Amino acid sequence: MNPFPLKWLFLAGAMLLFTACASTPPEPDAPPRAQNLLAETDDLAMVADMAMQMAGLYSKDEVLVVLDIDNTLLAMEQGLGSDQWYYWQKDLATNDPCSGKLVNGRFAVQGAIFFASAMRPTQPDAAEQVRRMQDSGLKVIAVTSRGTDYRLQTFRELRRNGFSFWRSALPPQAGFPEDFVPQGGERPARYEEGVFLTSGQHKGDMINALLAETGTAPPKVIIMADDKQSNLDDVMETFAGSGTAMHAWRYSREDENVAAFNAQEAADTWNAVKPALIKIERVFGPDNFDLPADVIREGCGVMPEGKE
Repeated sequence: MNPFPLKWLFLAGAMLLFTACASTPPEPDAPPRAQNLLAETDDLAMVADMAMQMAGLYSKDEVLVVLDIDNTLLAMEQGLGSDQWYYWQKDLATNDPCSGKLVNGRFAVQGAIFFASAMRPTQPDAAEQVRRMQDSGLKVIAVTSRGTDYRLQTFRELRRNGFSFWRSALPPQAGFPEDFVPQGGERPARYEEGVFLTSGQHKGDMINALLAETGTAPPKVIIMADDKQSNLDDVMETFAGSGTAMHAWRYSREDENVAAFNAQEAADTWNAVKPALIKIERVFGPDNFDLPADVIREGCGVMPEGKE
């Protein structure tokens, strides 16, 4: 058999295959699927760096940055009215309801302290790191456990410290004009100018409800910073298996201040400032804060606040 026809047939086939391959443009590589990440940092720059990396891999509409407020963006100058003060009071109400250090109406008292207190950024460049992410076109929102009664105090301190989430908000940018009970929630919440006040409800459920309420498609990745591991766990649980990856950053910058909280000092401070706050309430009215009247707790002897 003459080998040449087979040789030329092979070469012709190879040329056709080469031509077909050359004329078909290669499909662009799809970005790798984001993986869940759980880490700890004391610097919001690390969170911003990760967000910028994700912005380079995905469409900016496929990345959502979620930031806590208390002890993540802002912190109290004093123990009284701080996040750690609130949880100490909550624990007292459950485990030592007759304690003289237990205030009457901790939600109202915290609102009064928010009204009267200035807050500081957790790190000097906190607002700058938020702006870095916003300047890249990312959606960046604040999700806080604060209730809707603290709306005015919250926006005042965010703005005073250089934070604004309006330009990076999920639509509508202005938010919703009224409080609403989110899907899966039990208490009113409020979404306004990129800030979501969730009234202490499950942050995973609240973020999921907010995406639905705003008509936002589930992102490919959520990058979240929060000082409380439990909040990060809740969000990871909600979005597990959903196709949305979680980059969860436990923010630790304020850990030393939280650990150094002095309960007696906070109780003494409350006793010292309470008369002044009662006078301020009479001037500004209950629209700003509304301190409850002193009560005798059922089953407890009469004792002034701040004493054992």
